[in-house]
Amino acid sequence: MSNHKDNIPKWVRTAVGILALVNIAFAVVGYFDISLLFKDGAGLDLTNAIIKNANYEFAARNLAIGLALAFVTIIKGAPEALTILTIVRALIEIQTIILQIVQGNINVILIIPIVFLIVEIILVKTLVGVIKLEEEQLESKR
Repeated sequence: MSNHKDNIPKWVRTAVGILALVNIAFAVVGYFDISLLFKDGAGLDLTNAIIKNANYEFAARNLAIGLALAFVTIIKGAPEALTILTIVRALIEIQTIILQIVQGNINVILIIPIVFLIVEIILVKTLVGVIKLEEEQLESKR
């Protein structure tokens, strides 16, 4: 068993765990009733096979990211893994923000991905500091 010291603050692991649960919840809602996430299906005809398939792809993506985040959080994975997965999640938030602005959907709902993006930026900044600390500790042992 490794005696590796976990330098990641508990609040970071907790926040990443919450983001994982949010992704998993979005996936479950997406599989069963997308209208809960998007009012009136965002104007989409969810009986259309192509749209339905895209909805399942959206749900599958959220589930994959959520499960990966949960797995790395629970097993106390390396800060590099948490950083990469959080960056992936942040890129999706950026995509959501850009799509909503391009489509002219600038309303209160836009606040949700912006808040998540701010949280993810703070998490990544903290995790980069943890990575630097671990590298300095490794160098001092040499």
